Amino acid sequence: MEALDIRYPIHLALIIGAAALFTGCGGPQPPIGSPGALPQASTRVRTDSTHYNVVYSFSGGSDGANPVAGVIDVGGTLYGTTAAGGAYYCGLGGYHGCGTVYSVTPSGTENVLHNFGAGSDGANPVAGLIDVGGTLYGTTSAGGSYGCYGSYYFNCGTVFSLTPSGSEQVLHDFSGYSNDGAHPDAGLIDVKGTLYGTTVVGGQGECYYSGFACGTVFSITTTGTERVLHGFTGRPDGALPYTDLIDVKGTLYGTTESGGKHGYGTVFRIAAGGAEKVLHNFGAGSDGRNPYAGLIELQGALYGTTIGGGAYSCGSRVGCGTVFRITPGGTEEVLHSFGHGADGTHPYASLIELNGKLYGTTLSGGAYSCSSNIACGTVFSVTPGGKEKVLHSFGGSNDGARPHAGLTVVDDTLYGTTAIGGHGYGTVFSLKP
Repeated sequence: MEALDIRYPIHLALIIGAAALFTGCGGPQPPIGSPGALPQASTRVRTDSTHYNVVYSFSGGSDGANPVAGVIDVGGTLYGTTAAGGAYYCGLGGYHGCGTVYSVTPSGTENVLHNFGAGSDGANPVAGLIDVGGTLYGTTSAGGSYGCYGSYYFNCGTVFSLTPSGSEQVLHDFSGYSNDGAHPDAGLIDVKGTLYGTTVVGGQGECYYSGFACGTVFSITTTGTERVLHGFTGRPDGALPYTDLIDVKGTLYGTTESGGKHGYGTVFRIAAGGAEKVLHNFGAGSDGRNPYAGLIELQGALYGTTIGGGAYSCGSRVGCGTVFRITPGGTEEVLHSFGHGADGTHPYASLIELNGKLYGTTLSGGAYSCSSNIACGTVFSVTPGGKEKVLHSFGGSNDGARPHAGLTVVDDTLYGTTAIGGHGYGTVFSLKP
């Protein structure tokens, strides 16, 4: 099993470097624009489900590379971001670009709407998009106008808007200093016309294990007025919120990857005005550890995943990850521990609901190996009672590998992305459960 250790906001560099590392997942690929670069094509691949299909394989060139985020459906077309690739060079990963916003049809026709990296534009989006009144909104983890202290990225990130025709506007440049956040790795949510999100670092509370401030929750209007609602302090309220928030009856809920009582992350709630409360501290006993994913509400309970912890060991990381349930009052229960047999391991993404079941992805694990002792990841289902089933084990070449993102439902079909695999630089895939 694989040991993951992504304690600091550097997982973008790990993702971009993964294409070179996982030679079993499509092999080393030529640089952008080189004559040997592979073309894209829809292709059916080896699968555990006869209803799985690769919709699009990224080439790593002008079409984008490494889609860490999922896709959204707008009028029958899928929209998403790639963390790398595109027209402008950002210096990470050698020949990888600054990232893109793209659209793709369910039949596999892809179109790049925006190339990040020109001037003070954002760069390297690792979060998905939302549609508000026909305009797309999102975040970039890097880029913008302000350089960040001690950063592994270039500049502190942005919030941007984009029309479906590709006209982009930077709404906010994060500064990382004073009370502002930095490196928004999560997407946004819309609550009555105001957008809410998180930054992994920044704010005023310096974390006990690093020189970084511990992250923020912020609000921003669609015209660009930003406000920090809460700055995390590590202990006791959590640190490094990588995840999107959810809105449940006017209260926001989310997770932090680290911090809290035991140092392994929290579930928190926060009012729109900024009053925050920790509902659960991860890390005690066989509990989950380090939630990178957000939450989903189903029949009055919240469900989520942790990348570590649980009942089974995965190398140096304690536990292979979990699916958990928590009440709005803070009573938590582990529903499934990953890592048993050909099960997936390390669920990085949030869950979605379809017909009463929850569906998600695991970053690794499954039936097929992409590299020495590193399996390629899975798509799984789990009932609210905890019965889990692997629906697809990723296979690397032709197929995708290493899904960081969650899934989207369109007409009872699941759509998602893999960060690598396919032609080497990731895929968009569909699966009908």
